[in-house]
Amino acid sequence: MPRPIRALLALAALLGSLVAGGALTAGPAAAADDRPVVTVGSEGTYPPFTFRDPDTDDLTGYDIDVIKAVAKKAGWRLTFVDAPFDSLFAALDSRRIDVIANQISINPERQAKYGLSDPYTYSRGVIVTPTDTDDITSLGDLKGRTSAQSTTSNWAEVAEKAGARIEAVDGFAQAAKLLEQGRVDAAVNDNIAVLDYLATSGSKKIKIAGEAGESTQQALTFRKADSERLAEANKALEELRDDGTLKRISEGYFKADVSIEDGGEAQASGRAGRNGLDVAKDQAGPMLKALVKATIPLAAISFVLGLVLALLVALARIARSRWLTVPAGVFISIIRGTPLLVQLFIVFFALPAIGLTLPPFVAAVIAFTLNVAGYAAEIIRSAILAVPRGQTEAARTIGLDYRQTLRRVVLPQALRTAVPPLSNTLLSLVKDTSLASTIFVTELFRVTKTAADESTEYLTLYVVAAFYFWVVCWLLSLAQKRLETRLDRYVR
Repeated sequence: MPRPIRALLALAALLGSLVAGGALTAGPAAAADDRPVVTVGSEGTYPPFTFRDPDTDDLTGYDIDVIKAVAKKAGWRLTFVDAPFDSLFAALDSRRIDVIANQISINPERQAKYGLSDPYTYSRGVIVTPTDTDDITSLGDLKGRTSAQSTTSNWAEVAEKAGARIEAVDGFAQAAKLLEQGRVDAAVNDNIAVLDYLATSGSKKIKIAGEAGESTQQALTFRKADSERLAEANKALEELRDDGTLKRISEGYFKADVSIEDGGEAQASGRAGRNGLDVAKDQAGPMLKALVKATIPLAAISFVLGLVLALLVALARIARSRWLTVPAGVFISIIRGTPLLVQLFIVFFALPAIGLTLPPFVAAVIAFTLNVAGYAAEIIRSAILAVPRGQTEAARTIGLDYRQTLRRVVLPQALRTAVPPLSNTLLSLVKDTSLASTIFVTELFRVTKTAADESTEYLTLYVVAAFYFWVVCWLLSLAQKRLETRLDRYVR
């Protein structure tokens, strides 16, 4: 392989090797434990039900305490996965999690498809509007209005049936911000979650404007076929209700017993508010750690593997055999003709349907590698074709065969042409790693979003995240310029 190609691959490989160990190395082996492992999916950004403790970064909340109490009674060993609400049901269907503990409301559609436990929360929905809006006080007033909702939530269904246009968001914190900014007309959500947001944020820009129908019941959600685990959960919930554990957990959060009907009017005291500077100081470290342990390794490994695959696809594209050119062209067409997010979801959520279940980081690497290969292959192909044909003919006259000509004459010159667009591909990849947050990879953007939803300090934290991304891209741009200078000798 020519020296310039080795240099390019080595640069990316070195970057990956410096940090990949932190992303891929497993922790110390846990002590032997014969209890069944149950993986719990939860949003982690829906206080007071499920959220990250700002002091310890531990997952906590009412739903987390309930599922831990259930696990203790049922004899389970829990592991937790936090992800956007709209990804939880897909994760359950693809067997990546075993149960959702995230205030899942009971409705006929879910009862038909999933195994729902006995209710452990009774709540009611409310309509939230900007403070200066006075003409929305009931569900009937939502007709023709825009309501910000998580599209897979029960509240989205309530708003849609009322005639509202749905603006998709990841959680109530985002919906509240859209309301405060006047971008939507309303939002429908659980009254406790709304009260908690108002108490924590101190916002005076939104208000509870009315009731959203009758009270609802929330349950733990299992796969329909997982009847044994569902029965264990129901038995545990019954015991927890009888011995007063559910009441104690509930009163600790809400000063009322929301585990039964008419258990009192729930209250939300919120959490201690912090200014943007304090939040940025607290989260800068965890965000940098996520950048080093996940974002950079994900980009480096995917780029190196993508380049290797791209070179093979590019050579297939310029081959004389249709058995090579046609499959290569189809591959490029599919990759460039479909969104990267869809590719991620196919690899992570769809492949388990055929028995191929990949860890989140590995799934992200595969999806990003294929995406890089699809675009970089055309860059490499055009760079190879840009080398004057006379160079190839001259190489043949001195006795070099096809492989030697490619290695010693064509690729060194093509690489100099390909470096700028390939560098752009790498920069785009670094930024696109933020999409991996949707498939449970805890990279920079996922950590930032979780902290922003919990603290509502969106501007401060997103600016810090943007700064981190910019620094990485700036350093890569410097490396690109240096590499171009070294390669100039091949085109002089």
